[in-house]
Amino acid sequence: MNLKQITNAFLIVLSVLGTQLSAQTISDIPPSGTLRTAAEWEEVQALVITWRSYPAILAEIVRYAQEECKVIIHASNVAAAQSALINTYQVPLGPNVIFKTQPSNSLWIRDYGANTVYINDVDSLFLLDWKYNRASRVQDDSIPRAYARMLGLNLVQTTQNPNRIVHTGGNFMSNGLGQAFSSKLILEENADKTETQIDDIMQSYMGIDEYIKMETLPYDGIHHIDMHMKLLDEETLLLGQYPQGVADGPQIEANMLYVIDNYLSAFGTPFKITRIVQPPDDLNRYPNQNGDYRTYSNAIFLNKTVLLPLYEERYDTTALRIWRESLPGYRIVGINCDDIISAGGAIHCITHSVGVNDPLLIVHQPLQDTYDTVNDYMVEARIQHRSGINQAKIFYTSDTLSPYVQSIMAVLNEATNSWSGYIPAQPINTTIYYYIQGIAESGKTQVRPIVAPEGWWKFDVLDSNSVITGKAEILNDAFSRPAFPNPSKGITCIPVNSRISMTFSLDVYDASGRLVEHVANGKTYSGENRYYINTQNWSSGVYQITFRSDLGVISQGIIVK
Repeated sequence: MNLKQITNAFLIVLSVLGTQLSAQTISDIPPSGTLRTAAEWEEVQALVITWRSYPAILAEIVRYAQEECKVIIHASNVAAAQSALINTYQVPLGPNVIFKTQPSNSLWIRDYGANTVYINDVDSLFLLDWKYNRASRVQDDSIPRAYARMLGLNLVQTTQNPNRIVHTGGNFMSNGLGQAFSSKLILEENADKTETQIDDIMQSYMGIDEYIKMETLPYDGIHHIDMHMKLLDEETLLLGQYPQGVADGPQIEANMLYVIDNYLSAFGTPFKITRIVQPPDDLNRYPNQNGDYRTYSNAIFLNKTVLLPLYEERYDTTALRIWRESLPGYRIVGINCDDIISAGGAIHCITHSVGVNDPLLIVHQPLQDTYDTVNDYMVEARIQHRSGINQAKIFYTSDTLSPYVQSIMAVLNEATNSWSGYIPAQPINTTIYYYIQGIAESGKTQVRPIVAPEGWWKFDVLDSNSVITGKAEILNDAFSRPAFPNPSKGITCIPVNSRISMTFSLDVYDASGRLVEHVANGKTYSGENRYYINTQNWSSGVYQITFRSDLGVISQGIIVK
């Protein structure tokens, strides 16, 4: 071994010794107090994996994750795992990489790992471990105890009746505010209980007040929602999209309509929908044709970084752009997952995270575009820390290359931990970029978005004289953002901006007027709706994308290389 390798190995030994913390308790009884299950975009202290198959993918996860948090690697042979990372994959192992000698049955730790839950919203942290749905994988089921003990965290289990729940992490997403999503697999795997009983257990152990359950998808054999869905924040759902009528596309659309029609976000407003393509496999097959279940939603948040599965450049380019537009300021890192996706999972499936012991929670609904140039813009946020909040600030600017201006926030309602402040009124055609900072009595400081000031929320001050009132103006605004990439040769995104809900159809024609593809039809929803075409096998030339609605027809051109 060279000097660098010896140093890495020494740091690994120190890091392992340094993590043997106080003994934790294991209980089947939920703690008293108000419980809150963390959202995935909240601050994390550790990422947990098992070192088994697909080591090249695991190595890339370790490479980037250690820059954001601890990385706990469970391996049956620690020396072999260390050697592979250092020598085979040239991953430098810093002090954040921690090894634990621990046998396992599989690498699907998302499903058997434990979830981050806080008592009284932001107080003490414990890990919640469901009964794993693979009874034969006994070694997997013991891993949550191992890393809970390593981190000195208490472990609460739902493994004994009457509160026994069989569940998997790939089929669960929390918005951090008492609302959660799963497929109805949760009902099938707990057939001995009524839905009300399941809801009561989830509320008692995890603080889930509203548990949204969607129909399972016909071609997703594991029925886990992380294969086609991701919560980007408290009110935004990233949904996978197939071509019209293909594979699980119809059921995903039906599930989306069910959620929009029956539930509101944590802010009491309709969910925002961001669509991202579900691409075909390397033989151009979709899951209904025995193709791999490729997905770009199976990603993980790691503080300021998102690790995203990639497959082929012709599809990946558009997916990366969607993620970067959706999460400005985040480092979006792609990892090739073409080898593992045939096994029915990707990055989210083989990782699990542990929240920080000392969270500073900031919850804010971003301000919307406005026509007001007279009154200051009120910014409200829920800001909490167990020591209390000493100070809160808004930072705003109209130019991200210029310094941010500070605005002090004041307590609006102590009982609800609400704070408010103001951004001064701005002239027409100004874009305001802003973020919120909270400073705890203990001195801990946090910002939201967590990537600020590189990332921000924004809103526009619009010209009231140009308010869209006529049908023609509303229709013309539908293609305010052109399709991309253009020229195209592969997956292409067609953004459709909708100021109102419209019944529509979206089609593509060649230069002779022949229908090439019927892309979508149905109803648009307020905001930007995204649809996709795959031009990989189209002849070179100019095509027309046509949007028809009850307001009229509008077209735009696109070039296929």
